[in-house]
Amino acid sequence: QVQLVESGGGLVQAEGSLRLSCAASGRTFSNYAMGWFRQAPGKEREFVSGISRSGGNTNYADSVKGRFTISRDNAKNTVFLQMNRLKPEDTARYYCAANFQPWEGTIPTPERYNYWGQGTQVTVSS
Repeated sequence: QVQLVESGGGLVQAEGSLRLSCAASGRTFSNYAMGWFRQAPGKEREFVSGISRSGGNTNYADSVKGRFTISRDNAKNTVFLQMNRLKPEDTARYYCAANFQPWEGTIPTPERYNYWGQGTQVTVSS
């Protein structure tokens, strides 16, 4: 079992920044690919960003590319999502996800993740 706890969400004005964190426990964190997803009311959960076990590979949804940066600290069992130049359409609940993948590569589809956090709310006002 892997437990994931997100933090760092909140209310921010458009063009502002937030940094989300996801603390993992329970297994060898460095064997897991990690991802961030988001879900707005009435919409499906969508991929935001993914990172490989070492952090050497990352990918992003087109809607956040150039504004968001994913990173991880395997020594601290934590993955981060730095969000800059936020827009009202970024408003959603953000979820951290993990999947056992002891090789390099990212995972953009939610169905392939076995572990999920409870999420943290991000609200961007215009």
